[in-house]
Amino acid sequence: MQAKDFLSIDQLRSEDLHELLDRARLLKAKPFSSATLLENRVVALIFEKPSLRTRVSFEVATQQLGGHCLYLSPAEVGLGEREAVADVARVLSRYVDALVARTFLHSDVEALAHAATVPVINGLSDRSHPCQILADLLTIQERFGRLHGLRLAYLGDGNNVARSLIEGVPLAQYSLCVACPPGYEPDPEAVASARANGGTVEVAHDAAAAVRDADVIYTDAWFSMGQEAEREARAAVFPPFRVSGNLMAQAPEHAIVLHCLPAHRGEEITDEVIEGPQSAVFDQAENRLHAQKALLAALLGPG
Repeated sequence: MQAKDFLSIDQLRSEDLHELLDRARLLKAKPFSSATLLENRVVALIFEKPSLRTRVSFEVATQQLGGHCLYLSPAEVGLGEREAVADVARVLSRYVDALVARTFLHSDVEALAHAATVPVINGLSDRSHPCQILADLLTIQERFGRLHGLRLAYLGDGNNVARSLIEGVPLAQYSLCVACPPGYEPDPEAVASARANGGTVEVAHDAAAAVRDADVIYTDAWFSMGQEAEREARAAVFPPFRVSGNLMAQAPEHAIVLHCLPAHRGEEITDEVIEGPQSAVFDQAENRLHAQKALLAALLGPG
């Protein structure tokens, strides 16, 4: 990777993405083959939002590479409130070797990266979720042996996960249809950028049509942390985009189902599907670990 930081998928070159996925597969096959790669390195996790997969996968990834992780809770840091974002970045840069930020505002991740002298990784923001998409693409590649030419259907809110999937289209050359209720479309600038760079991205409002030729069917929660006040309004318009057995009957038999978790079972996805034979959800969750190891190795390892 040429970039010092990892804030979004679209900052990568196609070769960067494929190198990360290749390294993730190697580290998954031999999890302790690089057990001293990050020896004496420390990674700080600055989290404004609670986390299961992001926190545990980064902590375990760092430890398996021989480094140490330091978790900083919202109360300890008070990012932008107790202390200026830039000051946090400057101070931590003198203590640790990398920062992973899981924030409400993408502007805070950018501010950390601007002020820090060590690599900054976007562990989630309101704009994007690039670490999740690395794991998603690794999972798809494992199942199909390729990414190029596959068709993905993303159903639900055009949120940060949808945006990162869109950003990955021109790099990996899969096609993507984002099917959502009117008013919940993904960022049009992200769609336009992907198309301008040779990617095929559709935005639609018919879930059944979106999954009809899909190799991968992806969904996420109808509302994210911080959007709880919108739950009732969203619950009124999102049910046609629920990934259910009936919807899956419209998709090819070989299609797999992904969900970045946590899942609100019975809302965006049913138990029948998430526990069914087409689900790759828990392989996808596991692959957060391997993708994060590859990312840390690329940013902090020698060479």
